[in-house]
This record gives sequence, structure tokens and C-alpha cells, in this order.
Amino acid sequence: MASQPARTEIGTERVSLTPSDWEQAALELIADKGLSGLAVEPLARRLGITKGSFYWHFPNRDELLEAALQRWESQDQANLQRALSVDQQPAERLATFVWATTRQTLTHRIYAALCAAPEDRRVQPVLERVSRRRMTYLANAFAELGLDATTADQRARLVYTAYLGYLHLQAQSLVPEAGDVDFEAYVEHVIDSLIRPVD
Repeated sequence: MASQPARTEIGTERVSLTPSDWEQAALELIADKGLSGLAVEPLARRLGITKGSFYWHFPNRDELLEAALQRWESQDQANLQRALSVDQQPAERLATFVWATTRQTLTHRIYAALCAAPEDRRVQPVLERVSRRRMTYLANAFAELGLDATTADQRARLVYTAYLGYLHLQAQSLVPEAGDVDFEAYVEHVIDSLIRPVD
């Protein structure tokens, strides 16, 4: 008789939370605490649910991490596809990319956290695919502006390097944040330096 409430409680939790819920919560925890901070117990606490209910969906933490990484990569790819479908000139698309990268959104915070653990065998290939996909997007836009393939690739790498540097400086509060008086001037300077000379 004593075990019946526990089974009912876990059964209810199993139904109320989906694998997607756990994956999204895992990504949010990675953004806040880094890859090393991802563990079943703190994740369950964050969700306000028992640790045991986790195992209805995933056999272990590594399986959850792989599913969460796949979810993040798919979301990033979908974001790029949406950006490609926007009816903008290439220079406008590039400027939009720069503006978007200066906002401390969840996806940027996840990316910064994953960059701090590139040696992880599950993280490294995901980071490589995401980075290559983004740089290809940038290079194609620069090619549309008339740069030859080699120069377009180099300019894309330079813009992406600026993005990565911004993420690291942002984590240390060393760049203007949205709302600061210097924020818009900084972003416009990046666009003037890296994009408008080609336009």
C-alpha cells in the first residue's frame, strides 16, 4: 500500500513531461551552468519534479545530452533557413546577422557554454557542423555581394571570429550591452568595418 502513491506520482510526472521538455530544460541548464553543470538531480529540481521520473524518458545523463544537442542544432539550422528565406538584400542579411549576434539570447548562451567544452566527444562535432553551416551562410551572402569564393570565405571567417570574440567578452561584461549608450554605436562600427566596405 505504501508504494502506491509513489507509482501514481511518477506515472503522472511521466505523462506531464515529454522528452522535449527535458531536452529544453537541459539546454537552459547548460546555458546557465555550463556543460559540467548538467546533471539529473539539479535538472529535476529546476523542473520541480522527482529525479526518478527522468528515467521514464532517458536511460542516463549522456543520452539526454545527446538529445539536447541534437535539438539545439536542429533549432539553429531552422533559424538559418528562416534567415535565408527573408526577402532582404545580402548586405541587409549580413547586418541582421551582426545585430542578432549581439543579443544575449538562449542559443548564444548555449553556444558559448559549449565552446568552453570543445574536447567533449559529443560536443565537438556539433560545434563544428553548426559553425560550418553559419560560415557558409555568411560566405554565400558575401559572394552575392560580388566577392570571389576565397575572399567570401575569408570575410565570413572574420565576421564569425568577431561573433565568437563578442560572446566571450560579453560573458566578462567587457562589451556594451543592449540598452547601454555605446551599444548601437558598437554594432554599427562592426557593420561599417566588416560589411559595408563590400556593399
